[in-house]
Amino acid sequence: MKKKTVITRTIIIIGILILINLIGDNLFFRLDFTADKRYTLSNATKDIINDLEDVITITAYITKDLPPQLMNIRRDFEDLLIEYETRSDGNIVYEFINPNQSRELEAEAQQNGIGPLMINIRESDQVKQLRAYMGAVLEMGDKSEVIPVIQPGSSMEYSLTTSIKKLAAADKQKIAFIEGHNESPLEASGQLMNQLSILYDVESYNMTDTLEIPAKYKTILIVDPKDTIPDSHFQKLNNFIRNNGRVFIAYNNLAANLSQGVLQTGPEIGLGNWLRQLGVNLGSQYVIDNNAGAVTVQQRQGPIVFNTQVKFPYFPIIGNFADHPVSKGIESLMLPFVSPISLNVDSAVQVTPLALSSEYSGLQNSPVYVDINRQWELNDFNNGNQPVAVALEGPIMGADNTRIVVISNSSFMINGLGQQQREQNADNINFASNAIDWLSDDTGLVDLRTKGITNRPLEIVEDTTREIIKWSNVTAPILIILIYAFIRRQMYFKKKQNWLQGNY
Repeated sequence: MKKKTVITRTIIIIGILILINLIGDNLFFRLDFTADKRYTLSNATKDIINDLEDVITITAYITKDLPPQLMNIRRDFEDLLIEYETRSDGNIVYEFINPNQSRELEAEAQQNGIGPLMINIRESDQVKQLRAYMGAVLEMGDKSEVIPVIQPGSSMEYSLTTSIKKLAAADKQKIAFIEGHNESPLEASGQLMNQLSILYDVESYNMTDTLEIPAKYKTILIVDPKDTIPDSHFQKLNNFIRNNGRVFIAYNNLAANLSQGVLQTGPEIGLGNWLRQLGVNLGSQYVIDNNAGAVTVQQRQGPIVFNTQVKFPYFPIIGNFADHPVSKGIESLMLPFVSPISLNVDSAVQVTPLALSSEYSGLQNSPVYVDINRQWELNDFNNGNQPVAVALEGPIMGADNTRIVVISNSSFMINGLGQQQREQNADNINFASNAIDWLSDDTGLVDLRTKGITNRPLEIVEDTTREIIKWSNVTAPILIILIYAFIRRQMYFKKKQNWLQGNY
């Protein structure tokens, strides 16, 4: 009887293990306790995978024997592919290839756009270089996308999902950068172009006096115009909006010249007056903020010249955002030389201040003569939050329902050309991309684009509070020691007194 019971229990345990394995083969899940949910698929990724109609093959060219820190990236990528495959209902398949296994496989990886990485490793107290591969190729039919280097964290999901989106996209919407008034050219916004090209066909459009803005463009962008815009062009812009066209505007009429140390107001080119007709007024003041970026200043100490970072309130770091698709997930914008926006919009139009400076903000009328060594105090920032980006939605210019986004900084998403190129803050680019998505009625990548924690600024405290904290840090440890010593002394005397009483 006892033997029969043991056999029965063994069979039940084996059956449970088999059942768990069967469930595990068809069910994939991970517990994610990270703050940015890097191991949890975004809603954007889930929607894109669920909408797949054709099979996508992912070939990961990754060296097998990697240093421990890189092995984690390989393991995370494999886990991610397993989850994609599980959710795709058979529309995503993958394989891993070790290019270091043969010269033929190395050549195959390189022909597919994945080059080797030279990684320093330590073996037997010697530093050696490992020729490693960490890329992937995605193929659907005769189309392909390449991820040359797999990045860790949230970037891994972003690269993979956007590559799938590019392959699966059929007809992309068309959007246009307006030209003809000395605007920043499309090519000068390389970071933004990389993001927009996933969902859109991006073109340049040179406005004329005679031709209307083509209806094929869902959204147009007016970025940093410097020359006067003729009335006939504003008429074409009005007609575009009346036909429910969408407009993104990055502009202010400030003219900052740091080399000469003076911040002035630029010439009126007509765009400010046109915006005022919509109820959007771009101020001619400079917003200063106690929460600001820094500039590098050369200082001399005797014969030695050195560089130092100096906080520069004319470079506000914007951290207050509305609950809106354009600003969703955005943590900070870097907006040098930005002007305030005031609103007087028709009540039928929904207005949302998308981004505001901190409560410790001020306004300075031009011209401003910059004193880089000025000692700023909180009293200099007494104008409160200032709107610097707004969204309008509704019956504008006679349209049934259209949308406009205005940001009072003309350079926040511009990288420049040639040797003048500079990388912009990632959230600057995300904000512009989100705005285009919202204007174009396609917010599918917003969740994914802004996924990840990148910035956690320290809370600004007043001088009095700062002094209290500083002296508390100095005196608290001393007080704790004195209190402890007093308690020990009292315990010692009490113990001694009890001992004396016991002996006499």
